[in-house]
Order: sequence, then C-alpha cells, then structure tokens
Amino acid sequence: MPRVTRRDLLKAGLAASAGAVAADKNLPSLASPAASAAANGASAGAPAPLLRDQARDPSDALAPRQRLLLDFGWRFHLGHANDPSKDFDFGLEKEKWTFADSGSFLPVAGLKFDDSGWKPVDLPHDWAVELPFENTFRPDHGAKPLGRAYPETSIGWYRRVFDIPASDAGSRIAVEFDGAFRRAMVIFNGHYLGENFSGYAPFRFDLTDFANYGEKNVLTVRLDATLSEGWFYEGAGIYRHVWLTTTHLLHVAHWGTFVRSEIQGAAATVSISTQVENESSEARTCKVTSRLVDAAGKEVAAVEAKPARIPAWGSATFESEARLGHPLLWSIEEPNLYRLLSTVDSEGTATDRFETKFGIRAVRFDPDQGFFLNGKPVKIQGTCNHQDHAGVGSALPDRLQSYRIERLKEIGSNAYRTSHNPPTPELLDACDRLGMLVMDETRMMSSNPEGLSQLERLIRRDRNHPSVVIWSIGNEEPEQGTPRGARIARSMKRLIRALDPTRPITEAMNGNWGEGLSRIVDVQGFNYAGGGEQHLAERIDQFHRKFPRQPTVGTETGSTVSTRGIYVNDKERGYVSAYDLNYPSWAFTAEHWWSVYDARPFLSGGFAWTGFDYRGEPTPYGWPCISSHFGIMDTCGFPKDNFFYYQAWWGSKPVLHLFPHWNWSGKEGQEIAVWCHTNLDSVELFLNGESLGMKQVKRASHAEWKVRYAPGWLEARGSKNGQVVLTDKRETTGPPARLVLHPDRQRVAADGEDVSVIAVELVDAKGRAAPTASNEVSFKITGP
Repeated sequence: MPRVTRRDLLKAGLAASAGAVAADKNLPSLASPAASAAANGASAGAPAPLLRDQARDPSDALAPRQRLLLDFGWRFHLGHANDPSKDFDFGLEKEKWTFADSGSFLPVAGLKFDDSGWKPVDLPHDWAVELPFENTFRPDHGAKPLGRAYPETSIGWYRRVFDIPASDAGSRIAVEFDGAFRRAMVIFNGHYLGENFSGYAPFRFDLTDFANYGEKNVLTVRLDATLSEGWFYEGAGIYRHVWLTTTHLLHVAHWGTFVRSEIQGAAATVSISTQVENESSEARTCKVTSRLVDAAGKEVAAVEAKPARIPAWGSATFESEARLGHPLLWSIEEPNLYRLLSTVDSEGTATDRFETKFGIRAVRFDPDQGFFLNGKPVKIQGTCNHQDHAGVGSALPDRLQSYRIERLKEIGSNAYRTSHNPPTPELLDACDRLGMLVMDETRMMSSNPEGLSQLERLIRRDRNHPSVVIWSIGNEEPEQGTPRGARIARSMKRLIRALDPTRPITEAMNGNWGEGLSRIVDVQGFNYAGGGEQHLAERIDQFHRKFPRQPTVGTETGSTVSTRGIYVNDKERGYVSAYDLNYPSWAFTAEHWWSVYDARPFLSGGFAWTGFDYRGEPTPYGWPCISSHFGIMDTCGFPKDNFFYYQAWWGSKPVLHLFPHWNWSGKEGQEIAVWCHTNLDSVELFLNGESLGMKQVKRASHAEWKVRYAPGWLEARGSKNGQVVLTDKRETTGPPARLVLHPDRQRVAADGEDVSVIAVELVDAKGRAAPTASNEVSFKITGP
C-alpha cells in the first residue's frame, strides 16, 4: 500500500496541524471522523493519525519494525501543585484514585474522560514560554511563574488518543520520550506506567501488556515543573519528540547498536556490536547481517555475525567487523556519513531491520599539541549553548536546531557544548550532518542510581554520533575538588568506559584544577581562570607546568555581555554596550580569552559562553531584564559585533566589520569610539572622504579610532599585503520608511514541522537599514 503523507492530507483539505498518517495498518480513511478530528486536535472520541518515520531504504517497508511520530493531536491543560481538586483529583484522598487500581488509576487518564475543553497542542510544546513574565524570586529561570510559589502554573497534563491495530497484537510496543520537563508521570489506558524525574534524559515505557488492540488507546502524561534542575530557563512541557515503536519479539534492543572505527592508513576497520533481545517464551536461534551504505546509497560492505541461540526473555550481543578501503572520513569540512543497516534473521525470516547512522573518524587530545581530528591538529573554536530560542522557548522544531548550527558555522565555530544537559537527538543529527564537534554533557554529576541511569541513557543514545568527541560529566560541581568528588567521577568514568571506550571524559571545572576529580578525568576542563579572575594565562600556564601529561580544553570561557546594536550602558533600559568591553568579575572579553588560547598550542581550544543569548541569568542587570546578554548572537540569531571578531579569527576568509552605526543626531562634534573587527594587515578609516589614519592589526586584536561625529558616511578600507581587499561603510540614514522581509529559505515543506526564519528589517526611503529604529511591528499570519 502506498504511504500517505501529511502533504496528501493537506491536498485533501485538512489543516496543516493535522500531522501525517501512517501507511497500511494505521491508516484511517481520509474522510473518516478520525482524520477530520485530527485536523482540529484529537479528543477522546476521535484518535488522531500517526506519522510513520521516513523509510530510508526501499526494503525497510517490509520490515516489522515501525516507528511512528506521536507529536500531533495532543490535548493540554494546566493542573495544580497544591490543590487536588484543581489537579484532576490527583492526590485526592478517599476513593478518587489509588496506585493499587490497575486500569483505573485516575479518571483523567481514562478513555471516557471528556477533554474537549482542553487546549489542542502539537509537540514540541513549552507551556512556560506562554506564561506572563513575573518579578519572581527565580529571575535566573527567565522570570516565569514556575515553582512552589506558583502552584497553578507549575503542573501540566497532556492526553493523546490513538488507535493500535489488531494486527499489532503479538508485537512489542513502546512509547519513547526524547525529553519532557519535568518529573513525568505516564499513564496508559488507566494503567500507571512509571515516572521519569529528569527533564533532559530520554525515557521509554513498554505498552504491550496494556494496549487495546484494534481499539482506541489513551496516553496521559502529568508533568511537574515545580522544581528545577538548572539555574537557567528550562521551560516546561513535552518539549521534545514522542515516538511509538512497534517491533517483532526478536529485535535489536533499544540503542542496541554500537559502531566503532579505526583508521589504518588509507583503510578503516569498522567494528559493529549489535544487541538483540528475545522477548518471547521460546529460545530462538538468529543471525545478524550488517550492511554498510555510503551517502550515495552504495553498499560498501556486508558482514554476518556468528549465529547464536538466545534464551527466552534473554539477549545476546553479536560482534562483526568490516574492512573498508579508502573510506570517506567524517570531518568538519566534509561531514561524510554512513548508514549501518542491521537485519535480524531467524529461520529464514527477517524479524527486524534497524538503521544506525555513523561516521568514520579518529579523535585525540594531546597534552602538548591539543586536539587532533583524523590525525590533523584542529583548534576547538566552540560555543556553549542552552536549548531555548526566541518565540518557542525550549520547544525547538528540528529545522530550528539546524538553523542554529548553521549560524554558528557562519562565525567559524567548529564545536558545540551542550550546556548543561543532554541535548535533543535532532541537535546531534544536525551536528553530524553539518560538521560540528560536540562536547556532550550530562545534567547530574552523581553515582547514585538516578545519576548513573541518566548517564547510561546519554551514552547509549549518543555514542554513534561522529560529532560527539568528548563526554562531560558535570559543570562547576561543589565536590569537584574533593576526594568524594573523585570517587563519584571514578564510578561515572567506569560506566562510560564500559559503554564507550573510544571517547575521553572531562568536567567543566571553575576551580580546584589538579585536585579531586581532575585526577580522574582524561582531559582537564578549564572554566574561566578557575578562581584566578584576570590571571587567565598565568593560571593555565601554571597548570600545564605542574601536570604536563594531561590534555586541556577551555570548557567555558569568555562571557562578554552586550546588547546587539547598542553602544552605551543603560541600566534603566537594560542595555549593555556592544563594544567588547563588558564582562562579569569571573570572565573576560572575547579578545582577552581568545588571544590566550590562540597563542598556546597545548590548549585544545575553548568554548565561549555563549553562542546565543538565552532566557534567564539576566546579567549584569536584574528585573525587568529577563534574558542573558552573553551571546555572540541574540536570542533570534542576529549577530552582535563580536560575531565578527570570532569570524575574523576563527574563519579562513578575509573579514572587515566596521561599527558602530553612524546615526548620532545630537552628538555632533563629540567623540565616538569606532572599531573594526578584521583579520587583515591594516585598516584605513575615512569620514566623508577624509582619511583619519591607518591602523595596523595585531593577531587576535582589533583596530580602534576616536572620531568626532559629523553626519555623512564612515568607510573602512582593509589591506592585505599592501593591497585594499575589503571595504565596509556606515552611513547616516533617514527615518524608517518601510519593512523588508528576508526569509532564510524560499521554500517550506507543508508538513506542520518545517520552519522558515524570517528577518524583518526597517529601511529608510533609500532602502538602507535604519539602525536606531525601535518601531513596534505587528504580524498577522494567514494560511491553512
């Protein structure tokens, strides 16, 4: 049967939010009540259709494994943290509910419950971003009314009704959450399944025993965002994807493949581990065949592991090895990817087919020469980033994940630290595809059962991503310099080594360098100067002399604060000058930290705090500021002036960026600081055609003049080897006259998921950007 897509639904006249329909056994009639209900948000009486994951190989359509996107057609309602009568009777005493009532756990979790008054939502969804701003006691979290003082907005309920076909009986069915903030309680058809505490760790529950086959099913999720895990905006809600996975009883285990590669001259050996589970009551003999396919779809190798007999309700790991001649290596410039197609076969029948993307590359951290990728030295030019973005909070569509990586690549950045938590898988997919190194960080530094469980899920899920080059077990932890911290780190390291012996481990330490867990991690992570404040170079050199055999990396540095397009400090308005001059007491300017790291080959590089502004941590000002000022870009991804500093010294192309703007009415005759960020040899500055002098540019620095303001035009002419190669100009413009829209892409898929980022620019009558315009712009969006 041909696959029906969301586009087919749209052609049939359904709304864009309907989602897509899976082929064959999950396909409702296009004219059916189920399909029509999906267009307007599903309710208990009308299950919404599901979206089949894209088939990547023609033969996959025959495989019994099915992975369906469960993002569309949810219903949402706020609960209450203190009052059970306002929380759908959860926690109410007497006979309303009990954990002992299997199948009738809570009325709100049953099929008979009327959720027609609930809000229709699609995932990813962050209810916190929709809440008003409050001058709360938690400004670091974005001044949103979450926490014990706000019980009426800290609990969220989600419901999703869907069909499970009768033909799925006899299969294994699981629901998988990529992330939900926070403390998720999951109920299925009235059966309490369990809870997940972390808002960042992925989790899953088996639905097999509780499903209504050939009938409607209801999935209910209660989230409690009363408590936080970080000290920054974290959002609230099911803010990542949800999947419904159906497999044969004999199948590849969840995250059950691990691909390792070793480069040997012009060849590579690819080692493949495949864990297969037999969730049946009979022992089964099976074999695993592994096919390696390149980006063009060409099969480059096929190997078969030795058959094994798996006991009932047991598992086995199958090992195989493939030798590739002249493999296409994964790198920052050429992020070549391969696909591993694993087939589980028992008695001549394929019981599972599973795909794993991977890349062939070699990484190494050297104590004297820094970081190496595929045998070549690479300076890590990274940024730390939280996971929220303008407009959507923490609920980023997949395309926006890619957009953010593309913007960082424009700076010349080659590395991304997932501060301070496991990322969504789609972020790592974008880094794999676009060529961005990743420091993958866990949220909880602990060897308690919960901490190790979160860590294990992170490693198992992410270990096949070629972009991930190092694991981070924590950030600025209180126990980082103590013997107890060392014991905790040792237990975490032991688990990581068992799951992935190929990558080094670090921790982002803001002090106690050389103490505590410093002696356990493979790579010493430096946050700023480790308590030495402005003595950055001295502190780093001192550590290298004392511990010459330990590789090092700047896990967090920089932290310049600035407001895009503003060149004065104004506490009342929350403005911080965009010159590279302002930073907190523990931090440095971009020019300071990078000049130190750039000059020391033993340093692997560093991660600037941060690539993007983010909600929360309003530094240097408090309320009514609700956002940080740390970003190289603002929350929308518009560049600040430091964007061009990094671009000049991180990139390979000539750069010349002149600032500030030249609209300074009322300041005629007063001195204005004029800067150029450039990697050229020299820059000559002109005001209205008159030269104001030439400046030589030292490595990792900038050029600067003091210019008495006169309206007109300011021009910089940058030279290389005595020849002018670039110019940049700022003009005094007129008042804003019209709007110009600049979409980042011309075509957007009509699938309810794709995104175009549209920049709106105010220009004067001559079409020049009006840099000081502050008009309020209203938007009206129409369409399906």
